[in-house]
Amino acid sequence: MKNYIQKGSVIEVVAAGAIVSGSIVTVGATAGISAGNYETGAIAIVNLDGVYNVAKDASVIAKGAKLYIAAGVATTTVSTNVFLGYAHTSALTGDATVNVLLAR
Repeated sequence: MKNYIQKGSVIEVVAAGAIVSGSIVTVGATAGISAGNYETGAIAIVNLDGVYNVAKDASVIAKGAKLYIAAGVATTTVSTNVFLGYAHTSALTGDATVNVLLAR
């Protein structure tokens, strides 16, 4: 196919600030996970698919719940937050992390 570019599992962005490997990165109306450590101004690779363990807020999260990104952590609060994906595991109030299946 002449117009094929790539699988679409990653996107390159210019890092607006320092990015830590494995952190959640918002890219417009979607979000993904940083593939490495990047300094401000560097071209960063952001994964857009897969399952990742990420920091979460203090809420209870049910498996399969829609997750959004707020202040760098996963939340079930929609508001104006960017969609991240679906909870791949459940998590309780005291849990610091949750597994998320990235989705667009």
